[in-house]
Amino acid sequence: MERYDRMRTLVVYYSLEGNTRFIAETISRSINGDILELKPEKDVPSKGFFKFVLGGKQVVFKECPKLKTLEKSIEDYDMIFLGSPVWAGTFAPAFNTFFSKKKIENKKIALFCCYGGQSGKIFGNLRKYLAKSTVVGEIGFKEPLKNDKELNKSRAEKWAKNIMK
Repeated sequence: MERYDRMRTLVVYYSLEGNTRFIAETISRSINGDILELKPEKDVPSKGFFKFVLGGKQVVFKECPKLKTLEKSIEDYDMIFLGSPVWAGTFAPAFNTFFSKKKIENKKIALFCCYGGQSGKIFGNLRKYLAKSTVVGEIGFKEPLKNDKELNKSRAEKWAKNIMK
């Protein structure tokens, strides 16, 4: 843990079904980082047909759902892990709101995502908002709660610790 304590680290994530929360919490614990969940005041349903209809509509129209108060300040951190589920090939709309409110500059950034099908263009799309920072790593997890949870936990821990070296 020698280096983890010197670099202020924050894990920022949005999770609808718990997969991204699982990975975010795993990363945060493994590197002794703070954590910030992006929580919309009114989220899409986590189950059923309307999850895809409403979530897809938010992505297509680049909607910015109103978020509950963000308890952490990005400026206080050197290293930021950003994690999102893949929605319609990109990041969840909560990040549209986050990026509209927070300018992320001169930070080290590590990107992670959780997906059911494929990771799509999520990392490329996230990088567009991070041009003034340095992306130091990317990793994707296919339904980590369903597909060998312990293996995915181990992958997340190992990846995060390598990023912090």
